[in-house]
Amino acid sequence: MKIGYRTIKTAVGTALSIYLAEQLGLMFYASAGIITILCIQVTRKKSLVTAMNRLFSCLLGLCAGALCFAVLGYHPLAVALLLLLFIPLTVRLKVNEGFVTSAVILMHIYTLERIDLEILVNELALLTIGIGVALLMNLHMPSVEKELQRLQQQVEQNFAAILQEFCYYLRNGQSEWDGREMLETERLLEQAIRLSVQDVENRLLKQEDRYYPYFLMREKQFELLKNMLPIVSSLYQQVPQGRQIADFLDELRSSIHPGNTAHLFLDKLHEMRRDMQQDPLPQTREEFEIRASLFYLLRLIEQYLYIKHEFRRGSAPGEAPAASAKARKKTS
Repeated sequence: MKIGYRTIKTAVGTALSIYLAEQLGLMFYASAGIITILCIQVTRKKSLVTAMNRLFSCLLGLCAGALCFAVLGYHPLAVALLLLLFIPLTVRLKVNEGFVTSAVILMHIYTLERIDLEILVNELALLTIGIGVALLMNLHMPSVEKELQRLQQQVEQNFAAILQEFCYYLRNGQSEWDGREMLETERLLEQAIRLSVQDVENRLLKQEDRYYPYFLMREKQFELLKNMLPIVSSLYQQVPQGRQIADFLDELRSSIHPGNTAHLFLDKLHEMRRDMQQDPLPQTREEFEIRASLFYLLRLIEQYLYIKHEFRRGSAPGEAPAASAKARKKTS
């Protein structure tokens, strides 16, 4: 059994809310703890948004409850009608995540069978304590910088391993590679993007996104690597042009890092393509199909490099940005 940081904050915050509400002599003081539990979220931004939505929803619920109970009295049918009207209203106003908190407040009023200044002050105090303590607990969030750096290194190592296997196949026409890095990279990118989104949402003040655009860029490049795989694996016959591309990919493989050398590789690729276009025409259908596949492979490699080139016009981890990079992620 593993106790996470959020679990610890929830436990401490709940106890603190109940204690404060009890010391102030509030009715239903345990409800302050429930509100704290509901408001503690995985990021600061989500916690703040949740708190505001719950506060608005509760104020709306107090008004709706006061009106409904005043007209229909404190009867179960009045509660049913109130919920039939209140739930669609919260959905319409996009504050439906605060419905549970509102229901707790409404049940207090129903139990006491009255609504006056004392009750309103009591419920607002419970809300203030519950939400305030939750926001206080979420002021501190553990840093994910080291984990993001680790994921970045693993993704780049896997990219290098994948390109190395491509080189081997282009030179030898066969390989015993099991494709493990492909599956692992997809999992790493999903984890990295999720974690980088969490990192962004933990910064309430506007700051430059460091890892989120980077991992989105790698995700786009990975899609191209997946498209290259069936092309490379179909080239069972070796030709000089295939060995040229293998040499190029071998050089590219050794230059995978967050820096910007994509433009250099693009220049080399264009030069290599010009040289290949000057080669003698294929003499057989089989050679023609192989040459066509190789030219398509070059096109995918070019797109791969352009993605990195365009990304570097924005920002990268550890470097001053030339411009703000807003996206949902020597070179490549």
